[in-house]
Amino acid sequence: MIIQNSTNIIKFVLDDKIVELNLSNHPQLKPTTTILNYLRSLPNHKGVKEGCAEGDCGACTVVLGELNENNKISYKSVTSCIVFLPVIHGKQLITVENIAQIKDGKTILHPIQQAIIETNGSQCGYCTPGIIMSLFTLYKNFNNPSLEIVEDALTGNLCRCTGYKPVIDAASKACTKNGIDHFTEKEPEIIKLLESINSNKQAISIVSKYQKYFRPLTLKQALILKEKYPSAILINGASDIAIKQTKNKEFLTEIIDISSIDELKYFSEDNNYFYFGTGLILEKLKAISKNNLPPLYNILKIFGSLQIRNTATIGGNIGSASPISDLLPLLFTYKSMIKLKSSKNERTIKISEFIKGYRSTDIHTNEIITEVIIPKPQKGVIINSYKISKRKDLDISTVSAAFRIEFENNKIIKNIILAFGGMAETTKRATKTENFLLNKNWNMQNVEQAMNILYNEFEPISDARAEADSRKIACKNLLLKFWLDI
Repeated sequence: MIIQNSTNIIKFVLDDKIVELNLSNHPQLKPTTTILNYLRSLPNHKGVKEGCAEGDCGACTVVLGELNENNKISYKSVTSCIVFLPVIHGKQLITVENIAQIKDGKTILHPIQQAIIETNGSQCGYCTPGIIMSLFTLYKNFNNPSLEIVEDALTGNLCRCTGYKPVIDAASKACTKNGIDHFTEKEPEIIKLLESINSNKQAISIVSKYQKYFRPLTLKQALILKEKYPSAILINGASDIAIKQTKNKEFLTEIIDISSIDELKYFSEDNNYFYFGTGLILEKLKAISKNNLPPLYNILKIFGSLQIRNTATIGGNIGSASPISDLLPLLFTYKSMIKLKSSKNERTIKISEFIKGYRSTDIHTNEIITEVIIPKPQKGVIINSYKISKRKDLDISTVSAAFRIEFENNKIIKNIILAFGGMAETTKRATKTENFLLNKNWNMQNVEQAMNILYNEFEPISDARAEADSRKIACKNLLLKFWLDI
């Protein structure tokens, strides 16, 4: 084994039993086989569907149960079309076939299924299994959820038939039993199965003639692997990388999956800074930021979907260096820094210097992004972020923007940052517009002049999301919106 005491076998619970898969020798399955394609290969788990193969439609939604710090099972919905099989090692995999129960030869529907029937929440039925799984997660995690919580649980599920209203009604009708169901009865048994798998925690090494996949448990192991395999792709959720395979048909030959490293899943703070481990999933980051960094919370509310946020990480989002990132403009305005480590060195760099170009960064081949550092905004600093997209939820940005401003004597602009995504090959600041506004009054006349400068500062491309001129108009109008908002 490349990693000492590692294993090439993944184990998980499916249909209330432990499943073992040796992916080194399996003729059909690879470590980059998605959960969706694995389930579709089984005779009794065809309810999961492929609708888009990029995590956008929710037809493939399944639920993962995993032991939490209280030794209870936490339930999370994920889009199985972009999650690789080793991710479910040590977890319970729940599909739509598991939701009902068979008792005395009779099928007893889950309260969610029964509510969907009673509210006419299913029509053609193609998307229904995924909707059921999202609602099941809602059922297990919330009692009498608000409309906002229900809608958030369903943003990752597209449906052309129902108009969503009956589905929302079904959620409100069913989620009133404190999450009690037949899974509650079986939970002690499932906990024992998960404990038996996780009692001997091992890293995973799956090496075949054509592919190498490593899932280390410690940062030290990961850094040794990155030294040995400098061209290996790092994944920490793979919501972006998996699409290279599912949509672009790329074959990923070397992968280091750092999503099991607990050392990277932390949050801390001191008097001056917030510190985020890059393994934090975005849904946890959203919860942390609600009181600490409200603009970050607001943008994460409309970031992808709950299924995506349950797997995607802040480190992966930064590492992708997407020019249309929702988070990067805001991290620019927060004057964020990132920490990079290799097996021999450690360095801290401003995020604005880390992003070099189109999906290009200043990361060395032997380095891993380990931490995001955000200085606590001082009193008087105003920060806000915006996103323009064709849909409010679960959509890629046409233009994203984040602004930071500080005043002197309440009106004179002391400091200003205007950062944009979707306007160039990478996240960029509008420095000409910033320089014009600096030391001027924050009034309508100056903002209007700044808008004209901003309109001509970028040369965006035209693509499927917008024409170049539409982006330029949106860009300057967001500055006006910021002025109106404050």
